Amino acid sequence: METRASLALGRWSLWLLLLGLVVPSASAQALSYKEAVIRALDQLNERSSEANPYCLLELDLPPKTDEDSDSLKPVSFTVKETMCPRTTQQPLEQCDLKENGLVKQCVGTVTLDQSKDQFVINSNEVSRTGSAIP
Repeated sequence: METRASLALGRWSLWLLLLGLVVPSASAQALSYKEAVIRALDQLNERSSEANPYCLLELDLPPKTDEDSDSLKPVSFTVKETMCPRTTQQPLEQCDLKENGLVKQCVGTVTLDQSKDQFVINSNEVSRTGSAIP
């Protein structure tokens, strides 16, 4: 026979389980600054009509801003053209950089809330170079 305490504990456990299913965890939805930039770069590559996608070369330090994942964060990063075709299934980090490939400096804003996927990025050609930016 169950005691009153075990019944109450069972009910609380059930409520906590249901609450966990209904209320999404903030940490599960928040992206890091770098993850948000990579996600924006992936979407830029998907929308691009260029033959080869770009890989992240350098990411400027994140701004000192509030921790609100809903607000837009300023970003600045450098990308370089890869040797992989647009249709590649391998991660871009594993693609070789294109010799004399196009290098672009990108600036804009991203959100760290992965459910929103908001970003505005403008990229301008910096140079064509055979070596990667350190």
